[in-house]
Amino acid sequence: MNGSIAGFDWDAHNSGKCQKHGVTLAEVEALFEDGLAVLPDIAHSATEERFKGIGRTRAGRHVFVVFTLRVIDGARLIRPISARYMHDKEVRHYEEENP
Repeated sequence: MNGSIAGFDWDAHNSGKCQKHGVTLAEVEALFEDGLAVLPDIAHSATEERFKGIGRTRAGRHVFVVFTLRVIDGARLIRPISARYMHDKEVRHYEEENP
């Protein structure tokens, strides 16, 4: 996932999928600005390379986000696929693994 990112690729489908879980588009974008732990999502990368990310909103809530990278008109964009707030059990597990 190296290289410069020009912005985000939002449309009605992916923005709606993130917002239905209560995560705002601004929160998703801020996660990438503030730092995100990123892992490849090998199980879901059959048609395009996908990534899983875990980060914390500026309000302190942990968010799990799935995304891919797309090049549109020569610009490299982050395309969030889904984002949701993490459950308490997931947060505890994450914090134990990443002290």
